[in-house]
Amino acid sequence: MVPLAVLTAVVMLVGWFPLTSLWHQQSQLDATAAQIKALQRQEQSLATQSKAVDTKAAATALAREQYQLVSPGQSLIQVLPGDASGQVSPSSVDPGLQPLVAPSSATPLVTPSATGHHPTDGFFARLVRTLEFWR
Repeated sequence: MVPLAVLTAVVMLVGWFPLTSLWHQQSQLDATAAQIKALQRQEQSLATQSKAVDTKAAATALAREQYQLVSPGQSLIQVLPGDASGQVSPSSVDPGLQPLVAPSSATPLVTPSATGHHPTDGFFARLVRTLEFWR
């Protein structure tokens, strides 16, 4: 009778005791602890960086390097990259500075052969083409 009672107690303990859930919770706790340590290291790094830029000279250097700010009375000059000969051509920097194209040498965007219509069509033919959506 005693061995049967012990066996029943062991089966009930194994069946109802949440061993796997405790194991999963422990692994989650370990992962959370690792994240906390990583955040603490990042906080220390950021604190060191904030102390480094806490001075006025460091803030001025940061403003010049990252935000292209200058002190009052100064002017900012940016040097643009040049071509292989070392010359900066304005047309390579800004497409709006390229020379204009003469209308006689420009190619039309829509050619008559592409649309299937001739520019010499009469008024009635153009009107019918305009109202073709009724078909």
